Amino acid sequence: MARFLSPDWIAEASEAAARHPELTKATAGVHLVVQQEVTGGPDGDVHYVVAVDGGQVSLRAGDDDRADVRFVVDWETAVAMATGALSAQEAFTTGRLQLHGDVAVVLRHGPALAGLDAVFAGVRRRTTY
Repeated sequence: MARFLSPDWIAEASEAAARHPELTKATAGVHLVVQQEVTGGPDGDVHYVVAVDGGQVSLRAGDDDRADVRFVVDWETAVAMATGALSAQEAFTTGRLQLHGDVAVVLRHGPALAGLDAVFAGVRRRTTY
C-alpha cells in the first residue's frame, strides 16, 4: 500500500491513469497541465503535476511552469477529498480549495478531470493516509 501523495502513490496513480481505456477516450483531444499543491502534509508540502496530452494522462512529482491551472489545498482537505468525505466543489465553494489560473479551462475540461476520479478509485483502496 502506498502512502497518500508519496512518490510511490504518484507513480501508482500515473500507471493507473495510463492504462485506463475510458480515461484515454475521455481525454482524447484534450491538452491540459494541472499543477496540484498540497500544503502542511506529514512530510511537508507536496507538489505534483497531472498532464493530459491527447488521451495520454500522466502524473509526476514536482512543478510545471506551463500549468494551465493550479490547485492548492491543505493536507486535511486533500485527504477529505481523496477519501470522498468532501467534494471538490464543496472544497472550492468553502474556500478550502484554491484555484489559480483560467477557470474556463477547468469548466471546459470538466468531464476529462472527472474521469480521473474513477481511475483513482482503485488507487484509493490501496492507499494509506
